[in-house]
Formats: sequence, C-alpha cells, structure tokens
Amino acid sequence: MAVSCQSLPGGRRSIIGKTLMFASLTLLFSWSCPALGKKKLYIGALFPMSGGWPGGQACLPSAQMALDLVNKRTDILPEYELELIHYDSMCDPGEATKLLYDLLYTEPIKMVLMPGCSSVSTLVAEAARMWNLIVLSYGSSSPALSNRQRFPTFFRTHPSATLHNPTRVQLFQKWKWTKIATIQQTTEVFTSTLDDLEARTKEAGIEISVRQSFLTDPAPAVKNLKRQDARIIVGLFYETEARKVFCEVYKEKLYGKKYVWFLIGWYADNWFKIKDPSINCTVEQMTEAVEGHVTTEIVMLNPETVRGASNLTSQEFLNQLMSKLGGKNPEETGGFQEAPLAYDAVWALALALNKTVGPLKAKGRRLEDFNYNNRDITAEIYRALNTSSFEGVSGHVVFDAQGSRMAWTLIEQLQGGSYKKIGYFDSTKGNLSWYGNDRWIGPGPPADQTVVIEEFRFLSQKLFVSVSVFAGLGILLGIVCLTFNIYNSNVRYIQNSQPYLNNMTAVGCMMALAAVFPLGLDGHHVHRKQFPVVCQFRLWLLGLGFSLAYGSMFTKIWWVHTVFTKKDDKKEKRKHLEPWKLYATVGVLLVIDVLSLMIWQIVDPLHVTVEKFVREAPKGDLDVLIQPLLEHCSSDKMNTWLGVVYGYKGLLLLLGIFLAYETKSISTEKINDHRAVGMAIYNVSVLCMITAPVTMILSSQQDASFAFASLAIVFSVYITLVVLSVTVPVLTYCVPVSTSSIQMRRLITRGEWQSDTQETVKTQGSSTNNNDEEKSRQLERENKELQKIIQEVQDQLCYTVGIQ
Repeated sequence: MAVSCQSLPGGRRSIIGKTLMFASLTLLFSWSCPALGKKKLYIGALFPMSGGWPGGQACLPSAQMALDLVNKRTDILPEYELELIHYDSMCDPGEATKLLYDLLYTEPIKMVLMPGCSSVSTLVAEAARMWNLIVLSYGSSSPALSNRQRFPTFFRTHPSATLHNPTRVQLFQKWKWTKIATIQQTTEVFTSTLDDLEARTKEAGIEISVRQSFLTDPAPAVKNLKRQDARIIVGLFYETEARKVFCEVYKEKLYGKKYVWFLIGWYADNWFKIKDPSINCTVEQMTEAVEGHVTTEIVMLNPETVRGASNLTSQEFLNQLMSKLGGKNPEETGGFQEAPLAYDAVWALALALNKTVGPLKAKGRRLEDFNYNNRDITAEIYRALNTSSFEGVSGHVVFDAQGSRMAWTLIEQLQGGSYKKIGYFDSTKGNLSWYGNDRWIGPGPPADQTVVIEEFRFLSQKLFVSVSVFAGLGILLGIVCLTFNIYNSNVRYIQNSQPYLNNMTAVGCMMALAAVFPLGLDGHHVHRKQFPVVCQFRLWLLGLGFSLAYGSMFTKIWWVHTVFTKKDDKKEKRKHLEPWKLYATVGVLLVIDVLSLMIWQIVDPLHVTVEKFVREAPKGDLDVLIQPLLEHCSSDKMNTWLGVVYGYKGLLLLLGIFLAYETKSISTEKINDHRAVGMAIYNVSVLCMITAPVTMILSSQQDASFAFASLAIVFSVYITLVVLSVTVPVLTYCVPVSTSSIQMRRLITRGEWQSDTQETVKTQGSSTNNNDEEKSRQLERENKELQKIIQEVQDQLCYTVGIQ
C-alpha cells in the first residue's frame, strides 16, 4: 500500500471508527514520511544579501543544502528537524539590532544564532550571553571576536584574520628573515591582526622595525617605508586601498627583487588590473609593482578528495551549489568563497546538537526543553561544539580555545600576472608544506635588510714598503754619522762641535725614523688586541726622538745666543763652556717629555678607535653595502693632549727659529757648527709646523696621512744629518758656511787625523823655547788661514750657484 504525504489530507476515513483509523494512518505516516512526528529546533540566522559584504547570496543556499541533507539523515538528530529562520542584515549593525530583537522576541524560540559579517557578529555575540544563546558565525574574521571574556558563547567556522600570522611567522623563519615592516589601514580588524602579529614575531625573535598606518592616503606611509629601508613588508588593507598603496609603491620604486610584499589572499585575482579613478597609475605600472608579492589565504575549500561528515567531496559540493544558484557567475555572487564555511557551520551545529542528546537524556532533559533561561542545555551545546572535530567540505573542522576555526592557509606568489601556489600551512598541526619542489619563485628570497659588510681600510703596502726603505737607509746614515763622531771624537774640529750632542742628535734622528715603522702598521699586520702596543711605540719613539734630536740642536743654539748676546763682563765669564750644562739642558727637555707622556698614558691611555665612513654600494649587488672602517690610535681627551704637546713643541720650534736667526752672524770655536745647527732648526721647524695640522686634517685618509707624516720625518732627519755631518749647506742667499760643515773635508783633504794629544806633542818638540806670545801669534795665523779657506769655498760655491 503506497501512501504519499501530499495525498493524506484528502484520504478516506475508515468506517470502523475515527480512533482506529487515526492510529493506523499515524503508523503509515511515520513509515512513509520520516519528518513527520519530528520535533523542530529553530536556528535564527542573519544572511547579508546586500551591503558591504553580500555574503548571503551564496552562503544562504549553501546552508539550506546542509539543512536538507541533515534532516534526511537518520543517524543525526533522528527525533528532530532543524529549521532556519533568516533575515537580511545588509551587513549593517543598526539593521542587525532590529532583526536580533525580532528573532529573540518572536516565537518560536531559537536555539542558536548564525550571523555573518564581523560587525554584525560582534553585536549579536555580545548580546547573546544575556539569553544563554550559542552564536555560530560562518563569515566573521575579526580578531576581536576571539575574546572569550567578551564573547563567551561565540564560535565561527570562518578562521580569524590572525590565522594568517602563524603562517607568516613560519615563512619568516623559513626564509631566515628577522626584520620586517608593516603598513595597515586604520580599521579595527587590521589593527587587531597586526597586534597579534607583533606578539607572535616578538616571541619568535623577529623584529618589526617599521610600523606604518594610514586612513585614506597611503603616500606618506609608503615614503616612510622607503626611507627606513624596509624590505619585507606585510600589508593589511582592503582591496580598494591596496590599489592606492601599490600605485605609491610604484612611484617610490619600493618593489623588485630586493622587496617582498605579504598581502591578504582574499582579493580578486585581477584586483590590480581593475580600473580605479582614485589612482593615477596605469594597469602596466600596477602589474609591474605587484609582481612577486606573496599572499596568504585561508583555505575555504578542502583541496583533498575526501568524503567527510556530509558524504560529499568538495568538488561535489561545488557542483550542487552551482546547480542551486541556477548558473550564476561565481565571481558575481557574494560569499561564494565562504559558502563551504556556511555549509560546514550547519553540519558543526547538527553534529554538536546530536552529541548533546545523550548527556541531556541522562539528566532528564531534552533539546526541545530549551529556553532563554536554561543554562544547562546551553552548556552542553557549548561543550559539544568546543570538542567538534570532523571533515567538512572546507577541510578539517576544529575550534581553538577562543572558538575560532583552525584551518589551512594557502601560500601563493604572483608571477607573470597570475598567482601560483607554492605551499600551505596546517594550523591544526603547525606544519608548513610545499607544492612540488617549489620553495620560492625567482632567484630566491632576498635579504630582510641591507647587508652591511664592514671593511677595514688598510695602508697601501707599496707606500709602506717604499717609505720603510727610505727610513731604513736613514737609520744606516745615522749609524754612519754616529760611528764617525765616536771614532773621531779626539779630533779638534770634532771636539769643537760638541760631539756628544751630535751623538744625541743622531740617536734622536734614528728613533724618529724608527717611528715610521709602527706608523705604517695597522690591522693588516697586527691583531686589534695588540694595536694599542703599536700606538705606544708610535708615541714614545716619535716623542723621545724629537726631544733628543731637536733638544740637542736647540741646546747648542741657545748656549751660543746666551754667551754672545750678553754684556761683555758676563760674556767673559761664560766663554768658558762647561759641557755638563749642555747635557743637563737636553736632559731637562727629555725629562719633560718623559713625564708628560707618562702622565698621558696613565691618566688617559691610548686605545684603538674605529672611524666609520659613508656606506658604499658595490656594483651589481642589491642587498649589500660596504661600511668602510679605519682604525686610529686615540684617547678619550685626545685633542686636549695634542693641544698641550703641540703647544709646548711649537714654542720650542719658534724659539729655536728665533735663536738661530739671532746667532746667524756669530762665529765661535767652542761650538763651531752652530750655523749648520740653525739651518737644521729652520728645516725641522718648517716641516713640523706644516705636518702637524695637515696630518690632523688628513687623518681620515690613511695613505695621504701616512705619506705626509712619514716623509716629513724622513726629510727632516735626512736634512739634519746631512747638514750637520756630511756636506756644506748651500743657501740661495749664500749665508756664511759653518765651520762644522767642513769638518770631513778638512780632515780628508789635509790629512789632519791626528788627535790633539799628538799635535800637542809635536808642538812641544819643535817649539819648546817659544813663549806664550809666540803661541798667540801662531793661533792668529791659523785663524787667518782658516778664514781665507772659508772665503774661497764660499766664493766658489756662490759662483757655482749663480751660474746654475
């Protein structure tokens, strides 16, 4: 006997009796129409069919598909039927408030509320706690909804916008980026997402170095990103603002191989090609600017071919949905991407309600007993939803502690104007997986910042070797001069030049030349830890060498000036030269230098400082800058100490020039080379006064500074040694030739190598009977003879210079 549900109202009654007939028909109805006799459970839903996000256009048909299938299942809520009571919220909180009032105060009682938009869900979820209602959203992504204290009964099958952040952090770590930048539109959803990202990156040891935001005009924010050298940039904004941002990105050239942009993946695939009157960039420019950016998108359709709780694969679901939509274009149907989430939301609710039947029955309660004051049934539904875990058409459905859906995140990169999948992230397991062998499309992930390579500037080795050779030869010359003075120390002409002072000059010159070697040592030769020792050698060798060399010459010229510029009575007393006073004078100058250097090194010791220069970009490398560095010997108050030393030495040099000028016309046998000493003082003073300030100016140019300082030392030493010991000095104005300048000449040409002792013996043997008067006349003759020789040499040299 076949009875249809539609024909029953018009069926014939049995003549046996109304009661028996009713019982028989009830039995037949329950066999042929399973829904008959089921108790209805009502769901209050808000589907935005219009407004900012018309997601109800696809989500409502999807939810109805799920309800139809659930109601047909005998293993899920066999005693109940789910019915959907829905309104159009227009994605407007104001409209949603009115509709929520109608849902709550109009029969029948609703067990669960299902809003869509984040703004509407916020309103509904905050109010639902007052009516002990569970809220299950299918289209809300706002991170603010993850607040359990504010929304204690809220769940959603749409993942939170913060679900992108674990994926981003995983990618940052995978590609070894530790420094990122962000730019966001100032809306609550993006601010919350960025706050969550900042917390996650901090926990992972990743720094957000630049954080920019904008309301309507992104130009200043993009310029700041460029100015701060941002390389890895996370952008959080809606699609319309994305076009504005990337128009500015094109203008600022903030794109290319050394930049990576992370965007939200739910834009339309051709979002950057859509003509927008609010920007002044062409489609070609926009395509160039967005090339290579990476998107993270929540996987809303299960990529695997599996049959879940609904016994449908994701592709079968899409086919049925397209059929229900009547062939509408998916791209023109609001909420088409979120439709699987609405479908799984109904299934999550049905499975949770089915799970509560047993526990409620054990307590003597039933689902149909629910009212807005019954917290026990709400608690059971909450417990069942919180432990949900099943395979849906959108993937594996499971909720976290905040009621948000945990899902897969798809990773894509734009290449050649189209998106290519490169991987996905499973938030339920924390696994990052890749499609095929792809890790990155293109030459590889760029650096997260400009790599600065520190490169020390070292002295030119050719220059160092060349100057060292000259310094070495100068030291040999000093040794020759020193040996000559010591070997001929008993010769009268040598004795009259105060050879011990000349020896001090030679030793000081050699010490000054020895300072050239540590002056040229840098990090190329010694380790930085040993560099302070090199600094000490420089300072002490140069300081003591100057004191010995210049101090001995200064002592000679000072003594000549003291004796021959005083009154006659004092002059007669001082004509008897006492050598120890000369040595004491040199000793005083030397002690002053030693004490000042010791105090300097005790109070403010020399150490290594590193000077940084303007960074240089090597050719062909986009992510590398060279940071030139130069090592210096310095101290905390270097300028103060140099001022004291230069001031003291400068006064000595000026005084030496003055004394040399004052004594240029004086002739004396006690110090017969004082004119040559004066000439050496002129040269040394001029070179020192020029070199000191120039080397301070050129301190940042290691080659020029070393060349100027070392060559000044070499030249001044060579001039001093040559003038005092080797040849006759020739000046343009033909100044009188000093006696000491002809020492070697006379000794060599006349063979006067005998010592004063031998000469005295000969004189005593030949003129033992001569008296003091005869000796005086003999000395006068010798003096005249020497003056004639000097005049001859002077005339000859002046004649030669004049011809040249």
